[in-house]
Amino acid sequence: MPVQLNHTIVHSRDKQEAATFLSELLDLPAPVPYGPFLTVACANGVTLDFADDHAHEFTPQHYAFLVEEAEFDAILARIRRRGLPHWADPFHRKPDEINTNDGGRGVYWDDPNGHSLEILTVPYGGWEAVLTGS
Repeated sequence: MPVQLNHTIVHSRDKQEAATFLSELLDLPAPVPYGPFLTVACANGVTLDFADDHAHEFTPQHYAFLVEEAEFDAILARIRRRGLPHWADPFHRKPDEINTNDGGRGVYWDDPNGHSLEILTVPYGGWEAVLTGS
């Protein structure tokens, strides 16, 4: 079996708030409890396992989601409806814009814990062609 990402743990101050925030914005199934985690499943089977972490200061991470054009429009509309700040770049230098890297579209915003979230319609750097052989 080829190596595949199965899950990652997302540290948060309030796992319910963070998991619900992500699932609602991306229109994913509601979070499901699994042990000490709340899991949010993506279409490719990868789960983001949200964990409460009150004991430590955690370093914000970056999570990018590949979406289709129609999904991009719907997610961006939800971001705007909530009045969330968003940027065309991960450094927050281009507010209220989207990028058109590699011929697709992308946008960044932060979750309630400061994690950087991104949606993009085309993988950066032509990786799709490398992975699919096209």
